[in-house]
Amino acid sequence: MFAPTQEEVRRFFCSVYAKSHTGQPMEAIETLASLWIAEHPEYYVDLADVDAAVARVYDASVDGRSNPFLHLSMHLSISEQCSIDQPAGIRQAVELLTKRLDSLHEAHHEVMECLQEMLWQGQVHQRALDGAAYVEAIQRRATRRL
Repeated sequence: MFAPTQEEVRRFFCSVYAKSHTGQPMEAIETLASLWIAEHPEYYVDLADVDAAVARVYDASVDGRSNPFLHLSMHLSISEQCSIDQPAGIRQAVELLTKRLDSLHEAHHEVMECLQEMLWQGQVHQRALDGAAYVEAIQRRATRRL
């Protein structure tokens, strides 16, 4: 399992941002990351200065801003989960949610809420993550009435 440090994650996204703006070649994961970065221009300032990005402490309770590196990492994680359909059924659930919302980006944001809930439940109850419940939560969002 790949477990990068906080600094490595921040350097990765800053590097992708720089490469995308200078037209440098990118690896597949960098290309995917650049697509999610492009969906979030509000993060460009954070991504443009690698030293500041590495040093910054993000605390939404203090400055009201979410951590752009966490957010982008979640987009990548969800993309990877869908690409390998793990947990089983997530690809179809995200596709249904995307169709319902008419936006992959907005679907990912709803999936992030389900992912956060699954992680929280695992921590609170000190048990393994429940992938089936995670997929079921996404499916409920995909099928609920507007």
